[in-house]
Order: sequence, then structure tokens, then C-alpha cells
Amino acid sequence: MKAVAEIQVIPIGVGVSVRKEVQRAHEIIKASGLKVQLHAYGTNVEGEIDDIFAAIKQVHETLHGDGTVARLSTAIKLGTRTDKEPSLDNKLF
Repeated sequence: MKAVAEIQVIPIGVGVSVRKEVQRAHEIIKASGLKVQLHAYGTNVEGEIDDIFAAIKQVHETLHGDGTVARLSTAIKLGTRTDKEPSLDNKLF
């Protein structure tokens, strides 16, 4: 099933600036093969729903894996449709 989503990954406890960790998260999502649009407070993606969830899982596993990020909070807005194929381009006016 195809979906569109907004993903916001928030590293907690790494200091005042989280730029490096957020950049790593975005690179993982970008490398997933999903259609990606970065914006100021998250990343919009388009693709198969399983691929979206797999990318989010990979972000958590990677950022936790090296031991530098002990806590992550991820907000996900996910949209699916049955009447037509959802796309990021159709969400813009």
C-alpha cells in the first residue's frame, strides 16, 4: 500500500544542538529509496508503507547503535487513500 508521511525525529539528551543527529536521520531516510522532501521541522516521504516503517526503524537502530543517542522521540503523520494513489506532489497547491 502506498502512503505519504511526515517524519520528525527528535534526539533527546545529546545537547543543545541536534543538527548532526537529525542530519544522520535524514540521510538514512533519503538512502531508503523513498521520495523525500526535507523541511524545517521534519521530512516528508512517499512510498510503500512497509518501506516507510522500515526507514524509521533503521533510523532508530542506527542512531541508538553507536551509543551516542540514548533517547529518540519520533512523530509520524501517515496518510493512505483507497480512491487514488497518494503522492507528495498532489498535496501541494
